[in-house]
Amino acid sequence: MLTRAALVEAQGQPFTMAEVELEAPRADEVLVRMVATGLCHTDITMGSFLPPEMFPNVFGHEGAGVIEEVGPDVRGLEPGDHVVMSFRSCGECAKCQAGLVGYCDQTLLLNYMGMRMDGSQPISRGGAPVFGSFFGQSSLAAHALAYADNCVKVDPDLDLRLVAPYGCGFQTGAGTVLNVIKPRPDDSLVVYGVGAVGLAAVAAAAAEGVASIVAVDPLPSRREVAERFGAVTVDPNAVDDVVGRVKELTGGGATYAIDTTAISDVVKQAQQSLRMRGTLVALGLGAEEYTLDAIDLLQSGKKVMASIEGDSDPQEMVPRLIAMNAAGDFPVDELITTYPFTEINAAVADVLAGKVVKPVLVW
Repeated sequence: MLTRAALVEAQGQPFTMAEVELEAPRADEVLVRMVATGLCHTDITMGSFLPPEMFPNVFGHEGAGVIEEVGPDVRGLEPGDHVVMSFRSCGECAKCQAGLVGYCDQTLLLNYMGMRMDGSQPISRGGAPVFGSFFGQSSLAAHALAYADNCVKVDPDLDLRLVAPYGCGFQTGAGTVLNVIKPRPDDSLVVYGVGAVGLAAVAAAAAEGVASIVAVDPLPSRREVAERFGAVTVDPNAVDDVVGRVKELTGGGATYAIDTTAISDVVKQAQQSLRMRGTLVALGLGAEEYTLDAIDLLQSGKKVMASIEGDSDPQEMVPRLIAMNAAGDFPVDELITTYPFTEINAAVADVLAGKVVKPVLVW
């Protein structure tokens, strides 16, 4: 079938709208008509990160839409179902069997290589293949092929524009709190960088009753949202000693820190902001290397780690967060700004400039 997609034609180029050919769903695939797609920083980063030979490419991994067709081997989904789309996992390896689906042995092939597991590419243009299958969806398009393992069925009464980001950004931030650090009310948390992922982490920590939450971000608009979510904020451009200020606010250092910036100097600050035996979780994608404070690390018993998708299983985490939102405990709707899909490059510019927190593209 012919459909429209936002193509990145070559490494480092902006998105361009183009007509592409999408194959019919195979036995294990579902065809989804997109209603809305969250724009994640990963979609932007990959346009410059992937090698030149992996273009043109269709990204997008926070799709939400309506299933139009299902392959004969698909179970649990049928035409007309409303779904939030997330990352893929094989479901069979030891990590998947242990519930750690984000660490699936086949993660790279299933989510990043731009093709199906057999090497075929479901998207083409003018007879030439286009890299796709990004996170098993490539949902920066009017239609996408996905799978039962990365489609989460949701209530058809939900506004798909508001739940699209649950497939990655929101579940990454919230999942890091709920699944990885699991803070107690008497713990403290500092979040460096409160975009969509960081604010989701702040919201989840507040829902867990964490009494001391600090958000560090240079943008006043994002600090204002963090304060509404229950955090005390620090403007890193307005204080001489960010680490000292965080320690002051957390009574000697935070129990946990989350970094979403992927800026090496900021990651180092996050580590130094911890109390003895504190834990830093690095979530940002960008810097290839971090510089840590080795003396501080070795003399304090601190832990520096990372998390993929907040150690979440989308089939469990997406419904959990939607339920928290309905109960008023995860008020992330206000983070979303919608754009017509044709304005994707304006959305990119606005999020990179910090004008909006979470752009969602609407078909």
